[in-house]
Amino acid sequence: MNKLKVIQLLPELNFGGVERGVKDFSKALVEKGHQSIVISNGGLLQEEIEKNGGKHINLPIHKKRISSLLLSSKLKDIYEKEKPDVVHVRSRMPAWINFLAFKKLHQKPLLVSTFHGLYSTPIYSQVMSKVDHAISISKTVKSYIKSTYKMTDDQITIIPRGCDSLQFNQDEIESLWLENWYKEFPQTIGKKILTLPTRITKWKGVDSFIDLVEALDSNDMHALVVGPVSESKKRYYQTLLDKVNKKLLSDKITFTGSRKDIANIYKISDIVYNLSIQPEPFGRTTIEAISCGTPVAGWRHGGTQEILEDLFPQGLAELGNTDELKDVTIKVLNNNDKPLVNTFTSERMIDSTINLYYELLNKSS
Repeated sequence: MNKLKVIQLLPELNFGGVERGVKDFSKALVEKGHQSIVISNGGLLQEEIEKNGGKHINLPIHKKRISSLLLSSKLKDIYEKEKPDVVHVRSRMPAWINFLAFKKLHQKPLLVSTFHGLYSTPIYSQVMSKVDHAISISKTVKSYIKSTYKMTDDQITIIPRGCDSLQFNQDEIESLWLENWYKEFPQTIGKKILTLPTRITKWKGVDSFIDLVEALDSNDMHALVVGPVSESKKRYYQTLLDKVNKKLLSDKITFTGSRKDIANIYKISDIVYNLSIQPEPFGRTTIEAISCGTPVAGWRHGGTQEILEDLFPQGLAELGNTDELKDVTIKVLNNNDKPLVNTFTSERMIDSTINLYYELLNKSS
């Protein structure tokens, strides 16, 4: 097979699931002998992309303003110079700039987009459907694309996101980490650990998690909410703390803030939860926890349902039904249930994407 030259477009390269995915995919392309170019406004992950053999071209395609569309001429010049086989757009503003650049090109590379979510504002988002082919990260997202943008089955391929099985593994936890953890969180010693990994925002289900802890009413369990609180969510965070205090649960629930040792937290947890009220486009924390060998419980909708139906169906409960979620929790803890081996890996996602490129290029040649 001919080696490919692939350009990925995204706004910036700071931390986030899409950004990490672009970085990992760039590295994998290079390792497989392909050429990888990333175009963005740069950021924290740029250095790593370059260190791993990818090329980065800095262009301020991150600003959501009309004037950004003027960058289409510069982008066209880059394409004419680099002559990529594939252009892969992963975000809407860069996609609009790309759309105008493509109009000016005589020889067009294969154009692919990835729908990373259930995008709102359909008029702004429709540009993601104006491509040769779209990748959807789940059945939930594919269904949304078909109904919102009138794309057909043969124009969309589902390639689920994956997690890095080297980072999220079932290796034993180092004793020093455990020692430090129990010093910092002595309230977790000897307890069953229930963990909700999420940033603090209304739709992520922290309220439901507090209700679950109240319903379980057990002194043998301790609940962790692991994730950041942004400046704009401070007021909502305070309402959660007030709710915990009002229900006299402050000795049973700990908000840890953002943590870099999330893989170890998954490993010490007896159950990890995904309780998003809106359907998750995919559910990254669900596969990360399962990859660490930890059971996951969540609502029966969206990407969480898709993953759990495959890997841990006994973890599913009807949306908003705290009583059923409580029963699920007790059964999983009593039966010492373990999930199946995680099949949603980065390797699978990367190989599927490259194979799709070849398939589409062969069709068009």
